[in-house]
Amino acid sequence: MTDQTSLQYTAEHEWVLVSGDTATVGITAYAADKLGDVVYVDLPTAGSVVSGGTVVGEIESTKSVGELFAPIDGTIIESNSAVDADPSLVNSDPFGAGWLIKVSFTALPPLLSYADYSALVAE
Repeated sequence: MTDQTSLQYTAEHEWVLVSGDTATVGITAYAADKLGDVVYVDLPTAGSVVSGGTVVGEIESTKSVGELFAPIDGTIIESNSAVDADPSLVNSDPFGAGWLIKVSFTALPPLLSYADYSALVAE
């Protein structure tokens, strides 16, 4: 499990872990909890070009369907096949094995810090 304080966040409840020019993206535990038991994910394929702020996938639960937004402009380099096989990883380990996509990018937009995101979800 990744240290949540070292991550960056979006207002749409995605977390972002930056390593060089690659961003690993998932949804937060807050979002996973609000969705309920995740039963299906629809993720973009490697090679897909994505634009920050646009919908790139869906996360379906027993309660609702949530959208996955790309937090940055870039190219999908990997989608998590383990989550395809076992969508419940999004609930059980959202900051670890439940990651969703990896994006190659050239510029990082402003994102929320852990403190800023914590304040957002506390409202």
